[in-house]
Amino acid sequence: MAKTKEQVIDLKPKAEKVTKEELNQLQRVVNDNNALQFRVGALEGQKHLLLHELANVQNEVKGMQAKFKEQYGSFDVDLHDGTINYEEDGE
Repeated sequence: MAKTKEQVIDLKPKAEKVTKEELNQLQRVVNDNNALQFRVGALEGQKHLLLHELANVQNEVKGMQAKFKEQYGSFDVDLHDGTINYEEDGE
C-alpha cells in the first residue's frame, strides 16, 4: 500500500506589502544607517589627511633636532625660553 501525502491548503492569503508604518520605519532606519556610514567615511578621509600632516610635522621636528644637535651639541631645548639643556659630563 502506498501512502498518500495530504495537501495542506493555506487559507490565509500572503501579504504583498508591509504596512505603511513598517515601511516608514524601515526607510528611516536604512537612511540613518546610510547617513552614518557616509559620515564615518568622511571622518576616515579627514583622519587620513591629518595623519599625513602629522607625519610631515614629525619629520620637521626631527630635522630641527638634527640641526640643533649639529649646531649646539644638543637638541634638548626648553620650549618656554629657548634654553639649551646640555647633558651633564659627569665630571
